[in-house]
Amino acid sequence: MRTLIKNAICVLENENLKTHILFDESKILTCDAATSTKADQTIEANGFHLIPGIIDDQVHFREPGLTHKEDLFSGSSSCAKGGVTTYLEMPNTIPSTTTNFALLEKLKIASKKSLVNYGFFMGATNDNLEELKKSERTPGIKIFFGSSTGDLLVEDMQILERIFTETSLPVTGHCEEESIINKNLKIFEKEIKENKDPAIHSKIRDRAAAIFCTKKITNLAKKTNKKIHILHLSTKEEIEIIKDHQGLITAEACIPHLMFTEKDYPRLKTLIQTNPSIKKGSDRKALFEALQDGSIQVIATDHAPHLLEEKNKPYPDSPSGIPSIENSLPLMLNEVNKGNFCLSAIVEKMSKNPAKVWNILNKGKIKKGYDSDLVLIDLNKEKKIKNSDQETKSGWSPWDGQKIMGWPETVWVHGRKVFSKDKIDYSMKGKEVSFNKDLKGFWG
Repeated sequence: MRTLIKNAICVLENENLKTHILFDESKILTCDAATSTKADQTIEANGFHLIPGIIDDQVHFREPGLTHKEDLFSGSSSCAKGGVTTYLEMPNTIPSTTTNFALLEKLKIASKKSLVNYGFFMGATNDNLEELKKSERTPGIKIFFGSSTGDLLVEDMQILERIFTETSLPVTGHCEEESIINKNLKIFEKEIKENKDPAIHSKIRDRAAAIFCTKKITNLAKKTNKKIHILHLSTKEEIEIIKDHQGLITAEACIPHLMFTEKDYPRLKTLIQTNPSIKKGSDRKALFEALQDGSIQVIATDHAPHLLEEKNKPYPDSPSGIPSIENSLPLMLNEVNKGNFCLSAIVEKMSKNPAKVWNILNKGKIKKGYDSDLVLIDLNKEKKIKNSDQETKSGWSPWDGQKIMGWPETVWVHGRKVFSKDKIDYSMKGKEVSFNKDLKGFWG
């Protein structure tokens, strides 16, 4: 099956070019096909933009264990609708992905249920070093350096140093200092009981917890010469810390921290409760600036679905986490239309750089020989995000009712349509992504 897309404005590595793209159910065959090229299917793009499929390197799809919130089918359906052709999923499921057996089980489930491409992180614990050393079919090791659930919390610096020095996989981490969080819980204990105001969440998981932990862990990375990717930066101070990367440190900003500030609590309450917490407007501004100047390399979602009845519980009984994967690309396209971002930067931060950070083979670019994971977008399409339209099992969005300009029109995974004109092909199956451990990662 060969597909020819004619007259698309293609976001290539060094230019935006109106051209014709030919691909099959495996690779991009050429980026400058002749108009007379024969294909099984020809699509007239009419000046729509064509970008490489989005790669989201931080999602929580809840399978196994909490599939009433999300599973790999519903999560990947959300991806397909939102132009995300590859996801990397986190290990805090039930059971946690802390053994190679658990990793293989997830890969087996995904091969049967995932509509788009997939990979799964291994989770670090205080006693699974040998499992981590044997892991291969994974992008890397996820460590919760701060508060988490179950056994996925590693605070002991001796254990952390052994993980950093004795494993070959890159590390990614949630940086919030547990001791600071616990101290804040005691300080605000009375206020929590009396007010149940979700805005207190940003006082408990305050900027100091994030800053202290990010500083501590990046220092450890430099000491041990270990590549590390810092997840969901939320403060302007953390940006200054990771600028001294020494060829080892990359970082990301997540959609909730790019879209919300503490001033949104009165309107959205627990719907924007997340870890790390939402911070100030000055932090949001700094995150956008750091994405523009290259200090932050990746945009992800930290897609973390909970049912609406769970989120609507009084604080602090409400769980942290926000579903966002099917709306992440439209939200950023809306920023393009508002003049706050450019389309080439979206491709760089949401496609090219995630592939580069995690050494994903043949993804993240529109280039001959690369996988035919593509998204045709209509920058002028305008519609509202609605709870009733969400593919996620959680069935809601904090952006419900918000009008967005810029949406995916058609999405291909390995050259086959998984989404087109607001309809998903639920029969599609993605593939396990391959990681080239011989590559040197983002900094070369």
